[in-house]
Amino acid sequence: MITFSNEQLKIPKLQRPVYLVTAGQSKFDRAFPDKRTEELCIDAFTMAAALLDISPAELKRSIHSCYYGHFADHFGDQLLGESVIHDRLGLDPLGNVGVKTGGATGGSTLWEGVKAVASGYSDCVLAMGWERMDEVPTDEGNFLISCAADKDWESPLGHIYTGYYAVMAQRYWQIFGKSEESFRRTLAEIAVKHHGYARFNPFAQSPMKITVDDVLNSPVVAYPLRALDCCLMSVGAACGILCDEDTAVNLTRNSKNKPLRIWTSAGSHTLRPADRRDMAIPLLPNETADQYADLGQRFPGGERYPGFTGFLAARMAAYYAYGMTGITDPMADLDVIELHDAFTISDVQTYEDIGLRPYGQGREYVESGDCYHINPHTGQPGRLPSNLSGGLIGCMHAVGATGIMQTFEIASHIWNRWEEIHGDQQRWQQFNREKPADWTNLQVQGAKRGMAVSHAGVGSHVTATILMDPDHLIQNG
Repeated sequence: MITFSNEQLKIPKLQRPVYLVTAGQSKFDRAFPDKRTEELCIDAFTMAAALLDISPAELKRSIHSCYYGHFADHFGDQLLGESVIHDRLGLDPLGNVGVKTGGATGGSTLWEGVKAVASGYSDCVLAMGWERMDEVPTDEGNFLISCAADKDWESPLGHIYTGYYAVMAQRYWQIFGKSEESFRRTLAEIAVKHHGYARFNPFAQSPMKITVDDVLNSPVVAYPLRALDCCLMSVGAACGILCDEDTAVNLTRNSKNKPLRIWTSAGSHTLRPADRRDMAIPLLPNETADQYADLGQRFPGGERYPGFTGFLAARMAAYYAYGMTGITDPMADLDVIELHDAFTISDVQTYEDIGLRPYGQGREYVESGDCYHINPHTGQPGRLPSNLSGGLIGCMHAVGATGIMQTFEIASHIWNRWEEIHGDQQRWQQFNREKPADWTNLQVQGAKRGMAVSHAGVGSHVTATILMDPDHLIQNG
């Protein structure tokens, strides 16, 4: 039985406030035969400077240390790639650190940057992530990514991550989906939503106007997951600039960007997905002690926690993040979220892990329409829209950049700049992409708070990054 001490459950406290002042990203695609990785990173950094209405050279003058995330050295055939990018950005001889936590690498890079500023080590840091996934065939790329799995406990289950998640999807479907075909259609609705939102995002790799039946008729990768249920293999870069208060005010003085308070927390629950030790469910602020007392009766087979249907790491990241920020109910306290939809089933699992719905009831978040920009049942704004970027399924999964891209998306809503950034006709033309005739502004009106969840493996690393307008904090400090 896993138990925690009071010291382990202590809510982290930053020594001083940390702010996100700007961010940027490159175009994302399956391949860039004509562009080097460092050029994509420069594109992201240049965009971050442009959003502050200053030059890249001016922005660099404030940076004190740098944190770089890229997961798979195999792809770019370059060990210590962070030093190469650091040099190409012209930031030598400043200190830099490389970060690798699988799919959560982008979020973990922000985590390290937040801690550097909060501790006082640096007043301004660059958090940059990228991935180069186009120099090997897709099947080889899937194998290389799967090498992050535990060869003793995970690899026998599937050998690629789709295989791992297919086993979890089967288990979840049997227990909480009650083996109903309607649940499989709910998963397909997630893919339709995310590919659909990607149509309005010039950065996005896989915009599609599709139906549930299109998803269900797409090729099986690992049953019940089909090709359109799965995230993308991508190339691209994203970055964020994190600062203390004085530097944040100075850098944003003549820009449209408002410094946004940022917190990043993390959890882990490494490997052994089919042999996890039993424990009581750690409760979030919007849950009660008796809420899960009859879980096994309502969903036979679902009484064991953490079983094969959830991610303890995500629950712990949310537990710390909500405690740090004063969130008591994410559905009420947040305005927009970006979740790590590596697969449609992982999206549903995360809804429960972070408390959007109780365990066993994640599908209701989709079926209610709460997760949409406009609720398809009511025609009114969704209660808590998710993955308006298109997520990993529709926009990208350039692994080291993903968690940073998600955070940038949240920031663009709080800055009220989503339409400006995503609707710019020049950007569509620059990326050689056609802006749809029915392009829709997905700006979440009045957004003041949001969260991005970055996730690795079958939950081996998870970070939760929360952004808030400083005039709309839930608690002081």
